[in-house]
Amino acid sequence: MNEELFLTEEQTDALQEITNIAMGRAGAQLAQILDTFIKLSVPRINIIQASSVSSNILNMIGSKNAATAIRQSFNGSLSGEAMVVYDQHGCRNLADLMGYDGVIDRASERELLLDVGNVLVGACLNGVADLLGASLVYSAPTIMAENVEVDKLINIKQVTWNYALLVEVHFTLEIRDFTCHLLTLMPEESILRLQLAIDAFMEKI
Repeated sequence: MNEELFLTEEQTDALQEITNIAMGRAGAQLAQILDTFIKLSVPRINIIQASSVSSNILNMIGSKNAATAIRQSFNGSLSGEAMVVYDQHGCRNLADLMGYDGVIDRASERELLLDVGNVLVGACLNGVADLLGASLVYSAPTIMAENVEVDKLINIKQVTWNYALLVEVHFTLEIRDFTCHLLTLMPEESILRLQLAIDAFMEKI
């Protein structure tokens, strides 16, 4: 691996703090929507190879159970892909909190997951971009996979990068059995731009 792709300890600490702040904003928005307290994990940050992306995601999520995921790409000062991964049990609890009675049909469930994912991705990445003085443009969120094992969410044959920065944070609800994971992947060229942005951020504080 090109050593330039590694984040220094100071850069990693700064990115973790920046992500913490941004995730707090995302959690606050989700808490307002669901009218319940949201717990956030400490962000986990790794530089990974394309060949190990599935195993790294599996290790972070910690379960091979079936999951549904949405994806949303972003471009601009930084570029990459954001994924929100939901377990199937959590989907039902989320629907209950959003006021859906009885059995929710597939179309309504998809719309719900896309809406919640869009809130989380937008709030978190906009928070990171604001702190780093970056600008981002987003694609529309889409369903990436439905009811598949976590280590099969990404088809390695479709990966176009060699190395990427993987950031993971998970959200849990205080009153329900619900967890979703927000993962962000930034490829090589974006890592280098991110390092410069973090260095500029640290010079200001």
